[in-house]
Parts: sequence; structure tokens; C-alpha cells
Amino acid sequence: MVEIEVHAVEKQYSTVKAVQGLSFKVEAGKIFALLGPNGAGKSSLIRMLVGLTHPDAGRIEVRFDQQVQAHLPENCFAYLPEDRGLYPDKTVTDNLVYIGRLRGMKVEEIHAQLALWLPRLDLLDKAKENLAKLSKGNQQKVQLISCLMHQPKLLVLDEPFSGLDPINQEHVVSILSELRDAGTTIVLSAHQMALVERLADSMLLLNKGQQVALGSLEQVIEQLSPRKQYVAKFLHPQHKDKLLNNDVVHEVEPIDNDTQFVITPREGVSVNDLLRELMMVAEIADFSRQRPSLHELYLQAVQQHNQQTQLAAAAQ
Repeated sequence: MVEIEVHAVEKQYSTVKAVQGLSFKVEAGKIFALLGPNGAGKSSLIRMLVGLTHPDAGRIEVRFDQQVQAHLPENCFAYLPEDRGLYPDKTVTDNLVYIGRLRGMKVEEIHAQLALWLPRLDLLDKAKENLAKLSKGNQQKVQLISCLMHQPKLLVLDEPFSGLDPINQEHVVSILSELRDAGTTIVLSAHQMALVERLADSMLLLNKGQQVALGSLEQVIEQLSPRKQYVAKFLHPQHKDKLLNNDVVHEVEPIDNDTQFVITPREGVSVNDLLRELMMVAEIADFSRQRPSLHELYLQAVQQHNQQTQLAAAAQ
């Protein structure tokens, strides 16, 4: 199995600081997501992870079966770049056979893998077509097969969902989940927050080459949205002021009627104390934590980071 440790890595192109002092760990057999707007440093970081470029400062350690490797053997990992690189004037099969041979696979091994992946990704009827004739989504699936067919221990995928419709996105989600469960380590960048929310074991949110948040989904939510909110549904209609008339509730917002509210407790109030106080006011039918979506947190965090960066620059 493969794991990666990144220590205080920096990368600069001319006057642009693409990556600024990033440190994190990609655990073996897990999915690690890189998130951020265009120009955040995701692709620069990915190119360093796969050895196409080298850090200006810091270091990257790759462990294969618990042994530190200067470079992973090429047949142990696969890299799906943002800029695709297959041959448009060749057929799907010819492209994949060629890539497989470059990977050191035998022809019979390649065809066994194609018999698995072409039907799985609905490409069997496209096998003899030139790549140029395929839709962007189908070309993307061919690229993905080129990364999967030699069964790598490490997958590094730059925008794997690009060009895919929702059905094919679900196919890829299922495939990546299965590979993770089988022990494959996966690093991916993506803009589809709802898919990342379902897939990633941990994630790094970047902006302007800097870390904004790092950890599991729950840890990222805590970092970006430390104030907890809860949804309370009451058996009977309630007045907002009645719910506010205590020492534990900070804010109350009705959702769509007088029985359901978003409730924000005061600082330091535990969920047990909040629930106990609400139960003294009225009968509760349902009570749950309101968790903001990763998409909402992402937009909010990037906006706040941009504002902080601008203020810091203005103060210099």
C-alpha cells in the first residue's frame, strides 16, 4: 500500500507563489481530495506528488509497503492529468493497448482489462472508433481506463469528473469507492463538492497556494463553521420569542412554518443543555444538527480568505 507525507512544501513560478508551505498526509488505502478555485495550487501540488516537478522548499515522502521511496515504480501509480494526452486519430482499443504496453503489460493482460472496463463504463460499442469522434465525456472515460487497467496502488486524478454527466459521475464514484475499499490510495482534485463530500476520507482546501482547511469532512466543518446550529421540529406551533426567552438560545429562525426552527445556542452551551431547555418549552418531534454543505463552506471560506489576503496586502 502507498501513503504520502508532504512537509512544508513550496513552489514558485516567476513571481507567482503557487504552493506556500503546505504539510499534510495521505493515508494508505484512503481517498484524499484537493479542493480550491482555479489557480489555488491544486495542479501544481499534484505535479509535485507524481514527480513531474520538484518543490523549491520542503519535501515529499512516498512510502510503498512502509518503505520510503525516492520514486515509485511507474507500474505502481497512475496519473490522470488535467490536460489529456491520448491520440485522437487512433481507436479507443489502440490507444489503450499502447498505454498498457508502455506500462509493461502483456497484450493478453490488456485485453482482459479492456473486457472488464469497457462494458463497465459503457464504451464497448465505441472500442473501434477513433477517439476524436467520441464525446468529451467518453474521451474522459477512456483516459480513466488508461489509469485503471494496470491496477495501480496509487491513483492521482486531476479533475476525474470533468465532462461526465451525472450517470457517469455515479459510475466513477462507485469505481473509486471500490478501489479504495480494495486498498488503493487515491488523491483527486475536483470541483463537484457533493461528490467529494461522499467520497473523501480527508481533504485539503486551498486558496492562493495556502491551506484554508485540512482534515476529515467533520473536521473541516468544525474548522470553517465552529458555531453549531440545530433543527428542532415541535409537535405544535411555537412563537419565536418563546423559544428565545432563556439563557441558552442565541438565535432562532423559522424554516417554513411555526413548528420547525433553526436554533443557534449561545457560546459554550452544550447540545444536552439546549435540548433540555427546549423540552421544557414544548414537545419536540425531531431534533438534529444542521450541517452546512461542503459547497456552502467552500464558497464562504474562499471569500473570507480572499478578504483576509487583501487586508494583509493593504497593511504592508
